[in-house]
Amino acid sequence: MVQIRHERPGDSAAREHLLDLCFGDARRLKTSERLREGRLPAEGLAFTAEHRGCVAGTIRLWHVEAGLRRPALLLGPLAVDPEIQGLGLGAGLMRHALARAGALAHGAVLLVGDAPYYARFGFTPSLTAGLAMPGPFERERFLGLNLRPGALDGARGIVRATGAWGEADAPIPVFGDAGAASRRRVA
Repeated sequence: MVQIRHERPGDSAAREHLLDLCFGDARRLKTSERLREGRLPAEGLAFTAEHRGCVAGTIRLWHVEAGLRRPALLLGPLAVDPEIQGLGLGAGLMRHALARAGALAHGAVLLVGDAPYYARFGFTPSLTAGLAMPGPFERERFLGLNLRPGALDGARGIVRATGAWGEADAPIPVFGDAGAASRRRVA
């Protein structure tokens, strides 16, 4: 039996192993990863699928801005243990995450991924036609979904990260206690 639950801090090592297994080291070079780097997932929108007591799937959503002052979420990565792929776990994670994002009143979701796979959830490249990622990306794989009618309609500009920083990755203040900032940097 598979259980989809909120991600826990103890899932971190297993999640990273799963992502390496599914995507390899190249995953760290992607523009989407640059938008997530150092940030925390959107609150309440990081999920783990557990199968027989092990992390078998993961999905996370991240705060971004889809052009000027247009909040959205960036989905990814979605990963399922290769040994149980094809059983619907990825689709289950997608439906769960999108339903929760809608319930939390988020308006739109962006992702870079396999267009035929994500089309069944309502993702389309037409909603991202006026948007660009802040680095290399494949235009035909850049997709959007309105959770709320019209949320991405007419969106234009560059997608940028807006989510909270992880504690270890928070920007170091320019003003204030320089000694404290220095101690945080080496800790």
